[in-house]
Amino acid sequence: MASRNKSLHQLTDSYAPLVFLIALGVVLGVSTNGFATTSNFLNLARQHSIIIVLAVGQTMVMISGGIDLSVGSVLALSGVVAGLAAANGTLIVGCIILGLATGCLCGFINGLVTAKARVPAFIATLGMMGMARGIALVLSRGVSIDLPPQVSSWTAAHSFSMAVVFVCLMVIIALIWHLILTKTVLGRQCYAIGGSKEAARLSGIDIDRHTIIIFTLNGFIAGLAGMMMVAYITVADPTAGEGYELDSIAAAVIGGTSLFGGRGRIGGTVVGAFILAVLRNGCDLRNISEHWQRFVVGLMTILAVFYDRMRRRD
Repeated sequence: MASRNKSLHQLTDSYAPLVFLIALGVVLGVSTNGFATTSNFLNLARQHSIIIVLAVGQTMVMISGGIDLSVGSVLALSGVVAGLAAANGTLIVGCIILGLATGCLCGFINGLVTAKARVPAFIATLGMMGMARGIALVLSRGVSIDLPPQVSSWTAAHSFSMAVVFVCLMVIIALIWHLILTKTVLGRQCYAIGGSKEAARLSGIDIDRHTIIIFTLNGFIAGLAGMMMVAYITVADPTAGEGYELDSIAAAVIGGTSLFGGRGRIGGTVVGAFILAVLRNGCDLRNISEHWQRFVVGLMTILAVFYDRMRRRD
């Protein structure tokens, strides 16, 4: 009987978010004009693939017991660095490499401060959030950086192609991170450290090294999201990504990742991110205020954390 109840709990944890997403999509498709259209789905793909990519990286950090509040600011800084390089005639490939390297550097610093200086991840990444946003504003002088005409005109004229590229990137990143978590030593160490740092240390896991690697990988993800954002809005905006750190955390939590570490799945995070995307898109189409959208997202996040807390007591 106990094993049956445990199996039922596992089944609920795995499929409840997916069932909710399908139900939400059906309700909005039937009741909302313009929801079940190709143009709307293309807009969803372009706009929310960025948050899904960020949420995938955030999931690995949270499984290992950490959190990264800097991803939105690192996204903006990476975009500004790439945009400045493009404006000065650097080849697009070089601009992308510079943007990704900027994200990796910020992530490495987050991991180094957390691991070696023993600063809690919440504080370390909160500091990086302010520093990265400040540097982005200084470098750009507080204004958006226009891309070269040949780049901005191409991205604007090929919206369908960009949507396809965004979806492909989202799928590739989600698949790679899923394989890392489920098939590699690094992934198993994530769950072990998130479950109990002391037990992981006693078993011989180098927690400091692991922390630096995980945050560096998450910085890479933020840098990639920054490149996607520049391609989406066709400018490098130093204010881009504001609030995205909270969206990435909410998507992971709603998808079943524990805020206390040790549990989570990439598939669940993707579903959680789609729940937020579909919910906000439906609210926009029905002219519901963004303030209420934020209220609903916040409420869903609290309920998901409360449910996780109650389950841990069982």
